[in-house]
Amino acid sequence: MTDITKNLVQKMTPTMRKASSTAQKDLRTQALVLRRTNYGETDRIISLLTPSGKIDVLAKGARKEKSRLAGGIEMFCLSEVVVHQHRPGQGRDAGLATLTAAKMVKFYQNILTDLSRLELASSTLKGVAKLADQISDAGPFELLRQVFEALHEGMNATLVETFYLFNLAKISGEEMNLYFDTRGEKLRADGVYTWNTYESALEPMENGQIGVNEIKLMRLIVSAPPATVSKIQQLSESLPVLLNIARSINQL
Repeated sequence: MTDITKNLVQKMTPTMRKASSTAQKDLRTQALVLRRTNYGETDRIISLLTPSGKIDVLAKGARKEKSRLAGGIEMFCLSEVVVHQHRPGQGRDAGLATLTAAKMVKFYQNILTDLSRLELASSTLKGVAKLADQISDAGPFELLRQVFEALHEGMNATLVETFYLFNLAKISGEEMNLYFDTRGEKLRADGVYTWNTYESALEPMENGQIGVNEIKLMRLIVSAPPATVSKIQQLSESLPVLLNIARSINQL
């Protein structure tokens, strides 16, 4: 703490210090709901995914008919929330933060109108939730938000799943080599390859199914949102091959 900061703290009244301390405990952020669990007679425990990671919160009275929190804790919606973080060991629900406000920003309702989209969204939720247990940065949140957005907009399901699986592997730390083959040689525009799952790289193969178009598409998938990828011409020809690669990478 600098001398200037010390002087400012010393000049604060007890009321100002208390207000400052309270402000520091409140987290205002965007969030996606990963899971909801009924708790007690009217409460819910909500697992929220935020740009800073996953957090479990207690939503008091959320199951009441006129709850102000209910609209902001729906599944498949992006919300702005305020979370009050308690001191360790404080109160009956020690260890749980309290959700004090929740406002829906966007509801991805079109996911619910198609069974295949709903199944893919639910599978994505489970995968990202596991990832968020290990990683506390914006990666899982952004991935899930982009998948929800793409499914809501009715984008090709194969594209969305391929995008999700490639980026899930990327965020998980899987090092996919999309510039050099298994021999360490730079990928050639006229080359034909197959995917070597164990080396996470392309292997030259005369009867391979991966050429320059598929290579460019893989590079784009791990660096751009689905909306950008969807603009590529003849996309449907390459997607089945890339989906198989993405699935194999995540099965290791």
